[in-house]
Amino acid sequence: MMRMGWGDLGAFGEPSEETPNLDQMAAEGMLFPNFYTANPLCSPSRAALLTGRLPIRNGFYTTNAHARNAYTPQEIVGGIPDSELLLPELLKKAGYVNKIIGKWHLGHRPQFHPLKHGFDEWFGSPNCHFGPYNNKDFPNLPVYRDQEMIGRYYEDFKIDLKTGEANLTQIYLKEALDFINRQQASQQPFFLYWAIDATHAPVYASKDFLGTSQRGLYGDAVREIDDSIGKILKHLQKLGISKSTFVFFTSDNGAALISAPKQGGSNGPFLCGKQTTFEGGMREPAIAWWPGRIPAGQVNHQLGSVMDLFTTSLLLAGLHPPDDRQIDGIDLLPAVLQGKLIDRPIFYYRGNEMMAVRVGLYKAHYWTWSNSWEEYSKGIDFCPGQNISGVTTHTQEEHTLLPLLFHLGRDPGEKYPVRFASPEYEAVMKRISPIVDQHKATLVPGEPQLNICDRAVMNWAPPGCEKLGKCLKPPTSNPTKCFWPH
Repeated sequence: MMRMGWGDLGAFGEPSEETPNLDQMAAEGMLFPNFYTANPLCSPSRAALLTGRLPIRNGFYTTNAHARNAYTPQEIVGGIPDSELLLPELLKKAGYVNKIIGKWHLGHRPQFHPLKHGFDEWFGSPNCHFGPYNNKDFPNLPVYRDQEMIGRYYEDFKIDLKTGEANLTQIYLKEALDFINRQQASQQPFFLYWAIDATHAPVYASKDFLGTSQRGLYGDAVREIDDSIGKILKHLQKLGISKSTFVFFTSDNGAALISAPKQGGSNGPFLCGKQTTFEGGMREPAIAWWPGRIPAGQVNHQLGSVMDLFTTSLLLAGLHPPDDRQIDGIDLLPAVLQGKLIDRPIFYYRGNEMMAVRVGLYKAHYWTWSNSWEEYSKGIDFCPGQNISGVTTHTQEEHTLLPLLFHLGRDPGEKYPVRFASPEYEAVMKRISPIVDQHKATLVPGEPQLNICDRAVMNWAPPGCEKLGKCLKPPTSNPTKCFWPH
């Protein structure tokens, strides 16, 4: 799971044909062209995947400013609350061994770490591979094996910002293959969350892949991820466990167009990208693969969400989702195994605000906002080359009384709103309004985790730093309100 766009795969029409393994996975499995993340940013969407709940419920949002995207940088005080039940915690009840490889992003302080929330093993980092930092004002990010750090990015795990060379995807691949080998040898059921981040700026790829793509460094990273996924699937087949292993590929948010064209991906025909609640920010590539169980070469138009993986995985393991809380994920098995379509809405949140909702082929925007004029004037643009008057607004525009309505079948790029005065508008809004009213009336927001920042909680002295001589001196604690510009 990483920041890749809907249009980055050949199976979705990317013309440079650089994802042969993912395309083969789709040919052998099922493609979901209507699959969504729960938020246009990494941390909240990962929290949603692992809890089956919208970020507004699991606490991965901010109330510091209206409709702001917020995530877990080093300064953040919050993280995944103990009150949340994560997929690996629940799978343990069915005897599963759980491993996360790569980026966690649900809080970097020790109480929020993966091994405290159901994972048995971890190889990776609590944050993304930003840096290099000077370790005086900003510490470089730690890389963990289980509960203790084994080094830091840029110091012990090199990323060359000039060439883009880094061996991390290869390291993550080896970790995955080793874990699968061990579980197969011990006949243990397992859950592997392979959360690589090579396509997140600063983009990287290993030497063998650098310069091999028609799409520059971003394409090199995509090719290496694709190659790795091919190797994991072949390994499952070689070990003879592919028919008893459900594999799902998707992304945590749309490609970030702010780093385009050099380090940005493609969101296909959709509007804007990461950070926005337009289709480009939240509709994701998605492929299910399960030889012998999932019919090959199918395209399924079910409206799906990363939160469905929570519910579906539990049911596959013979477990039931918790009934003491609102779960937003649905069981995808009827859609996947029998081709049934389940009627359900998709809610598009940005921070503490429901920005839009999709019902069937229609999407109603209750608020629009791409990013602020202040940021836009500095050259920060989440929708480069895609200005749609009255839609990609640089001030937060409220449409709650008269939502902007689009038919995503006729107009996937959200360019042509359905006319307010038309019978179509009236009929569709009669269907959508009660769904939104019921959602809002029954919503109980979780305690916001992304409000408070403090430089003293950064990765100065992570567990295990003493053994490596890698501890740094933290500054005095000074909690402040986090500032989220977008």
